[in-house]
Amino acid sequence: MEYRKLGSSGMYLSEIAYGNWYTHGEQIDQDTATACVQQALDLGITTFDTADAYAGTRAKSTLGEALAGVRRESVEICTKVYFPTGEGRNDRGLSRKHIMESMNGSLRRLQTEYVDLYQAHRYDYETPLEETMQAFADIVRAGKAHYIGVSEWTADEISAGAALAKEHGVQLVSNQPQYSMLWRVIEAQVVPLSEDLGIGQICWPPLAQGVLTGKYAPGAAVSQGSRFRGPDGKLKDDHRFLGHDILTRVQRLLPLAAEAGLSMAAFAVAWVLQNPNVSAAIVGASRPEQLVDNTKASGARLDPKLLAEADEILGPVVERDPEKVESFLTRP
Repeated sequence: MEYRKLGSSGMYLSEIAYGNWYTHGEQIDQDTATACVQQALDLGITTFDTADAYAGTRAKSTLGEALAGVRRESVEICTKVYFPTGEGRNDRGLSRKHIMESMNGSLRRLQTEYVDLYQAHRYDYETPLEETMQAFADIVRAGKAHYIGVSEWTADEISAGAALAKEHGVQLVSNQPQYSMLWRVIEAQVVPLSEDLGIGQICWPPLAQGVLTGKYAPGAAVSQGSRFRGPDGKLKDDHRFLGHDILTRVQRLLPLAAEAGLSMAAFAVAWVLQNPNVSAAIVGASRPEQLVDNTKASGARLDPKLLAEADEILGPVVERDPEKVESFLTRP
């Protein structure tokens, strides 16, 4: 495992981070989650990502239990605030009230006295940005978080947030965007700004929700166990990567991955890590052995020729529009 600085901060992250979206507290039980976390640690993964929104806060409790007994200073725990943690009107968003209460709840569930990184999971258009940044700064000064960041903010939002954070004596050091070979909307605006501001990207999902593993064949039915299907067995609304053209082109990447000496999944993760502004790529796992393959992406240096060939193959189906940054979907 190789390690990278988080933006311009002094903290290192493992290039591969283990995230528990869709798995802990939802797809797998505590024993399996603990086995996955132990496998991650054995492979050199030290960075763990979670959020309030995952499995209705159960993911945090599951991760906290899985990390119980692990030397706290040897791992980096990253979490996020914005989405609902209860039924009340104040149980969501980036108000001072919700940020403070969400942080306290996170520490209880994670069984820790602090988190290493606390991020705004989306931009809150109903709360003054000044209020949010003041609360984040107070969280840092109280020792409950070492660093702060954002997730799925536009370039303009990041710029405004970074300026206010600086006024309060803290620095935004991270952005957690969607980024993969198929979804490159951050490249035009967010990445150049982040480079100027000393912000590193912690990217999800490098496998495009599993499509870039190559396991979804064009024309084949999506299996019942797929994350693209809900509990009722129906396809979820967000299955943007399941188009026939996308799946056909992904199959054409398999020889490139083989030439690089990697599985298709590891090749896709390695592709994300070729971007120097990326601090870590987040992978999930419902079985410990899945992590073994994904971590082979760490330290991989892909031949520029392979990268150019991948660009040519995927070109027409790659999303690059900067206005597709996820937070635009929540604009009033």
